[in-house]
Amino acid sequence: MHPTLVSLVQHPALKLEVLAGQDGLAAEVRWAHVSELADPVPYLEGGELLLTTGLQLDVTDSAAMRAYVGRLADAGVVGLGFGVGIHHPAPGALLDACRERGLPLLGVPRRIPFLAISKAVSAALAQEQYRAVTAGFAAQRELTRAALSEDGHRALLERLAAQVDGWAALYDITGAVGHAAPAWAARRAARLGEEVRRLCERPVPASAVAGGDSSGEAADDRVELQTVGGSSPPRAVLAIGTAAPLGTAERYAVQSAVAVLTLLTERSRAFQEAERRLGAAVLHLLLSGEPEHARAVAGELYGGLLDAPLRIVVAEPAVTGPAAADDDGLAEFCAAMEATAARAGEDVLAVPDAGQLVLVAAEAGAVLAACARYADGAAPRGGRREERRVVLGISAPAGPTSADSAYQQARQAVVMARRRGRTLAEHDDVTAGSVLALVADDAVRAFADGLLRPLREHDARGRGDLVASLRAWLGHHGQWDAAAAELGVHRHTLRYRMRRVEEILDRSLDDADVRMELWLALKATAL
Repeated sequence: MHPTLVSLVQHPALKLEVLAGQDGLAAEVRWAHVSELADPVPYLEGGELLLTTGLQLDVTDSAAMRAYVGRLADAGVVGLGFGVGIHHPAPGALLDACRERGLPLLGVPRRIPFLAISKAVSAALAQEQYRAVTAGFAAQRELTRAALSEDGHRALLERLAAQVDGWAALYDITGAVGHAAPAWAARRAARLGEEVRRLCERPVPASAVAGGDSSGEAADDRVELQTVGGSSPPRAVLAIGTAAPLGTAERYAVQSAVAVLTLLTERSRAFQEAERRLGAAVLHLLLSGEPEHARAVAGELYGGLLDAPLRIVVAEPAVTGPAAADDDGLAEFCAAMEATAARAGEDVLAVPDAGQLVLVAAEAGAVLAACARYADGAAPRGGRREERRVVLGISAPAGPTSADSAYQQARQAVVMARRRGRTLAEHDDVTAGSVLALVADDAVRAFADGLLRPLREHDARGRGDLVASLRAWLGHHGQWDAAAAELGVHRHTLRYRMRRVEEILDRSLDDADVRMELWLALKATAL
């Protein structure tokens, strides 16, 4: 807290006299400034105690003094110190103007130099700063001890809430509240999920101030949000709710809490990196058909995940090619799924692998539901759907011994999702669809064009309609009369054309594989 006019008036060495504005003596003094200018406002910032001898003032001119005092009050000056008996024996009309405006006017005895007042203000500010720094160090020690206790994060938030005389909460990047202190603050904190998600989209470090919900009990809260962690996306977000802006000591406490939480999360990140390397080995063993070895390596790390029906999710960047080099979308999706699993008390195995992310999750668990919500864009953001940065493929339920097949199913589902312009596809969608959708591929089209090109060139020279005849004959399962009727030609003409097809392609239409390839080639070029 800054020194006040009251503390200066009560200073035994200054002998200041209150001449006017007694009701404003509780104002805090940010600095003491000496000026003899008739208009010192351009050189003021607000919160000053202005000291003057009235050298350029006509203290007998009531209108001039009202204008002078009005300018000072409008500029945020908290008090005026007047050197009595130096240039003017009494403040005169200046006294009346200060009374009218309610601006405290302090009489400075002739023997007291203005420098003494400036030193007193400076010393009080330095003392306050020292107290704030000392309190900050004490808060840091207390918060660190709390963080290292058995109930680390919750204990830290409880200490922080007491330090700022308010409440504190810690969120994951999905906007869900992980811890809150005191306990009643969880309900208030839950209303800020949208602001937390928006903050997580900004480069770190980032902060924001959010007001309370005017319709509820949090209407008077002023909430500061701070990202936690040293890289994007952040590891968490800290919220501090107070009834008023934070003071210096409280801000030191908040900064200490962010620093301690960052250290904890970075330490956790190192453990997570080690866990992911272990997870990669476990996944490799699963996909190699060695579930027993996978269980032995994992130990109790993934609970019962490797003993129950599971599903495999493959996530790839929505944008392919050079623009897919940035895998922030995969990292964000991974963090969101791990946070979901932690809240639900589920185990999940997440392994980044060659530009994709492989998730092994329990069948029909919270993680699978979160994948569906992610793809559906169910989380509201200003009434619009979220832009999705990954494409997901989900396998059918499988046991640990069938993990490799499940992985292949998930990869096929990703391909299907891309073909259909969707964010998510399940293996059931692949098997329920038509195989014709799978031929809509550049490589398949190139093969089809090459296979049918000799027939198209023959037709282009005006020597018959071999492509249409082949399509009709295959479409009628080789029935000559039905195909000839569709084309409007005699069946002998159609037989001649089919012999020409065989001669040009050097393939026999009696071969079922040849008929299948030709039919798919016709479909691919049509698509």
